[in-house]
Amino acid sequence: MMLGPAIELGLTTPVLATDAGESAAAVAGQMRLGRHDDEHAVAALARDVEVITFDHEHVPAEILEAVRDEGLAAVRPGPAALAHAQDKLVMRERLRELGHPCPRWWRVGSREDLAAALAETAGRLVVKTPRGGYDAHGVRIIDGPDQADDWLSDHGELLAEELVPFTRELSAQVARRPGGEALAYPVVQSVQKDGVCYEVVAPAPDLDAAAQQRIQALALAIAEDLDVVGMLAVELFETADGAVSVNELAMRPHNTGHWSMDGAVTGQFEQHLRAVADLPLGSTAPRGPVAVMVNLLGGAAEDLAPGAHAAQAADPELKVHLYGKSVRPGRKLGHVTLVGEDATDLLDRAHRAERLIIDGPSVADAVGPDTGGPDSGSPETAAGPAPTFRPIPAGPSKETR
Repeated sequence: MMLGPAIELGLTTPVLATDAGESAAAVAGQMRLGRHDDEHAVAALARDVEVITFDHEHVPAEILEAVRDEGLAAVRPGPAALAHAQDKLVMRERLRELGHPCPRWWRVGSREDLAAALAETAGRLVVKTPRGGYDAHGVRIIDGPDQADDWLSDHGELLAEELVPFTRELSAQVARRPGGEALAYPVVQSVQKDGVCYEVVAPAPDLDAAAQQRIQALALAIAEDLDVVGMLAVELFETADGAVSVNELAMRPHNTGHWSMDGAVTGQFEQHLRAVADLPLGSTAPRGPVAVMVNLLGGAAEDLAPGAHAAQAADPELKVHLYGKSVRPGRKLGHVTLVGEDATDLLDRAHRAERLIIDGPSVADAVGPDTGGPDSGSPETAAGPAPTFRPIPAGPSKETR
């Protein structure tokens, strides 16, 4: 998704990929085969570029530190910043030191630690592996101290958090250049399906201007405090009183920002490149009153093209983005976006397109559109009934990876 904007910005973007069939490798002008955790492969890439950046947070810190220390290339975001997206315990410690709002949490290394944390709550906790969790993987709700023995054995320490009685999930994205210039996007509402981002509404419905500004200021402060360069997504829980707490951080373009590709003046993928290449940031202003994004999670259709064509024919304002991935149930295969006046209407149209694409026109026509709302949200929703949201309207050229 960064390659198209990179061409328009005049940036040469060699891609390091583990397989030539990967989505980015298949369309990159320059591609190198190699693993992100292979110091020699990363160093070889770094020697040919001015800036290295990422589409995930799993490059080992010691490899990035070596690239930086040897002066091979700029690393953006840098390893010190990236550590807060790589390790949830590091993130929680630092955010607490900075005074940013977080759920109550505990560092646990034994059954006894878990028992003590459970005693301080209503007898249930969210337990997370510090590293490697994604799309609800590495997250578990427990009500007994023996229910995380396997993870304690594998990881040594875990992050335990209170079950937050949130009413919805929000996401605040910002972009920041090396010199500190930063811009915020509208705060959005996200809804999860089986722990995976399913739909996004921008801006978040019923979030007044003061709350928007307060949450944007929080995200900008976190980006500055952690010295992030590039895109930062701050995922948040909002409770009934309007308070928010930080759930996760992502230092890259993020699923909750896909709406911006068509719904903002500058999409997040272009903005990330502008930021890491130290080019002027683009406007984050929305292109219409409301934008929605619905993820395409693998369904019945093995070939998405017939459904995509049918969806585009049925709704000419629809934008379809496919990722070139093989189909498997629940896998993120692409997304659709719409921009308009009314969030409810836009979501209904987006979900009709979703069914056409992931199930194929014949199946979708037979069963009708599934627009009744997603399944349960993040694992933390076990604190109470799963909420369903149906919103109402309310520079020089550089090389980079």
